[in-house]
Order: sequence, then structure tokens, then C-alpha cells
Amino acid sequence: MLTPDPTTEETAPPAPSPGAPARSGAARLLDEHLRPTLKFLLVGGIVFLLDAAMYNLLVFWHPADGWGQGLMHASPLTAKIISVAIASCLTYLGNRLWTFGDRPRPDTTRSIMMFILVNVIAAALQLSCLAFSRYVLGLDSVLADNISGTLVGQIVSTSFRYVTYGRFVFPKR
Repeated sequence: MLTPDPTTEETAPPAPSPGAPARSGAARLLDEHLRPTLKFLLVGGIVFLLDAAMYNLLVFWHPADGWGQGLMHASPLTAKIISVAIASCLTYLGNRLWTFGDRPRPDTTRSIMMFILVNVIAAALQLSCLAFSRYVLGLDSVLADNISGTLVGQIVSTSFRYVTYGRFVFPKR
């Protein structure tokens, strides 16, 4: 019987412990989904607060009279467009540089154009919530505007943005 030569014998790597594949699967899940989701929500949360503050200042605060009916109380959709536009610029920077910063940098022009398209659609979703509350239901209080345009509208538009940003604006490629 021939004995194998120990210098040429291949050694198999040690078998992983039963918990190792689960940890690597969990780590992969964490890296691929949980971290970007948490980063996206943190960027969105900060920008949400900024959007809400800007909208409320424009619609419900008057420099001479204080809180009540602000300079843009009669134009809530215009005020929301202004606050969403400013918030969207900050969202792009936060998501491009931090949330999806590990992804390859696509053509900047294409990325920005897709970002604008996604945000125009998302803003339309958010504005439709505010418009429905204001013009269909006839609600124009601070609470009604903040629930419909800021809270419900933000939930709808953020859900849309989350799905589309990762696929179209900042793709993995």
C-alpha cells in the first residue's frame, strides 16, 4: 500500500461551525439591507424635520404677527413645493455621500436627472395628500396640514423614494 506524500497532500479547510453560516448570512443581510435602510431613514428623518419646520414657518408664521396665518397661508401647495425642493437637495447629498456612498458613482448627470424625476413624482404624492386635506376636506389648521402634508404625505413619498433610489438613482451596477 502506498502512503501519501505529506508535502503534496491537500488539506481541506476546517469545516465551519454550525453557527458560522448563519452569522455570515446575518452579516450579509445587515450590510446589504439594514445599514442602508437605517442610513436612509436617518437622512430622511433629519430632512423631514427641516421640511416640516420650513413649511410651518412659511404657512403659519408671520414676521409681524407671529404664529397664526403666515405669509403663504393662502398658498400651501407653493409653500410645500419650496420646502420639498430645498429638502430634496439635502436628501440627494445625504443619500449620495452617506447612504449609498459605497456604490459606484454613476454618470452624475444621469443620477441627478433620475433623482429629480423620482422626487418630482414623490413631491406630487406628498402634495396630493395636502391638497386632498385642504381642498376636498376643507381642513386648513396647523394640525391638519401637518398630518396630511407632512406626516402622511412624507410616509407615502418616502416609501416611494426608498424603492426607487436604490434601483434607479443609486444602482448597485
